[in-house]
Amino acid sequence: MSTTDSPTTPPAPADRPDPSGAADRPDHWELWIAGAGGVGREALDTALAAGVPVAGFLDDGQHGATVRGLPVRRPADVPPGARYLVGIADPAVRQRLAALLDGRGAVPAILVHPRALIAPDTVLGPGCLVMGGAYVSSSVRLGAHSQVHYNATVGHDTVLGERVTVYPGGNVSGAVHLADGATVGSNAVVLQGRKIGADAFVGAAAVVTRDVPPGEVVVGSPARPLRRQPPGGRAPRRHPDRP
Repeated sequence: MSTTDSPTTPPAPADRPDPSGAADRPDHWELWIAGAGGVGREALDTALAAGVPVAGFLDDGQHGATVRGLPVRRPADVPPGARYLVGIADPAVRQRLAALLDGRGAVPAILVHPRALIAPDTVLGPGCLVMGGAYVSSSVRLGAHSQVHYNATVGHDTVLGERVTVYPGGNVSGAVHLADGATVGSNAVVLQGRKIGADAFVGAAAVVTRDVPPGEVVVGSPARPLRRQPPGGRAPRRHPDRP
């Protein structure tokens, strides 16, 4: 993991060495974005704002095409040693693509928009994406390949597992635990100290006042169960513009 309080060149804290070195500076590498859909193009917007050069997209469905002036290759064709970021909202797809790209020798990168705010003593895991207008408070931990979308907030001492997604405008209060693969929908609120289980999905504008078991889909205010999905199951498509 890498600690960051700067959008483009995250420094390590004084008590731990910089794990990346100079080669991790954005001016030293080009980024491949896995996924050429809505979130992938928003990741491109984030990279452009942060001054991170982008080589192209990786997408089986659009390989051979050009998106936003950039080439699209198959994920299996990623160059060894290339830096990548998975720009897809679905946690299960992120897991599959990250495993494929890691197996090809690619390296996950951290991407933070310059208009996002990352407080001190916060740690971002490899492959994390933080979009413009997001605020991540003090002493927060974001697991590998987690995403905080634009205008979302994450409160102090909160822990996000791997492949967690906070959709635009989501509000995660302090000391919350979001387990691997959990999703917080647009404008949803998770109150202080709640636990959201693995692969659970909090629907748009829901207000979570109690813990949510693994795999459960909750909606409404206060949030109530809608249905349970299998472990690692695909989250409901409540945001068709966020593939």
